[in-house]
Amino acid sequence: VAIPLSRFTEKIGVLYSADLLGAAVGAVLVIPLIAWLGGHAALIACAAIACLSALSFARAAGDRKLVVLGALATRDWRPMHHDKDYAVGRAGTPHIFMNTQNQAAWFERFLTDWTGPRGRLGRMRFQMKKPVCPGDRMVLSGVVESVDSDEAGFGWLEVAVQLSAGGEVKTLCTARVTVPIDASDNPWHREGDDWRP
Repeated sequence: VAIPLSRFTEKIGVLYSADLLGAAVGAVLVIPLIAWLGGHAALIACAAIACLSALSFARAAGDRKLVVLGALATRDWRPMHHDKDYAVGRAGTPHIFMNTQNQAAWFERFLTDWTGPRGRLGRMRFQMKKPVCPGDRMVLSGVVESVDSDEAGFGWLEVAVQLSAGGEVKTLCTARVTVPIDASDNPWHREGDDWRP
């Protein structure tokens, strides 16, 4: 409740009314939900609904703090990642911008969320074409370009990923990812000569 109230202060009355109405409807609907799904499944369903509502307020690279903290977390002290005047005046960008390591983390997260916990990133290469700045809403999309296996019989995917914001391509990425070929396979157990990214 605090997030929408703090972001949309001019609509506090409407938001608070919607919050109360939602709580009332949820209190009434949870009873048949428990009867239909059972206690544990109803709890999971309610948690999923709460997560979806939280995601509606998620903003990737949407604020300055995310860009600055991403640079600090990777020990990148260069001023174009935290000083707007420097970024605009010296670097020639419209604002501070996301650093390389932060973008790498977003690509890795995108790929491993897609493959699941048993997918393993082998290698990744990306080219930053335009800066990702505060206010940009990042959209990551990917395409599997090829599927093959190595000499050890492990499955590999070549994936092309694109980071866009405002309809513009900001960064292009290619990645080689290994995934399980059957239920008994776990790419995280591959090591030594079996690990051939």
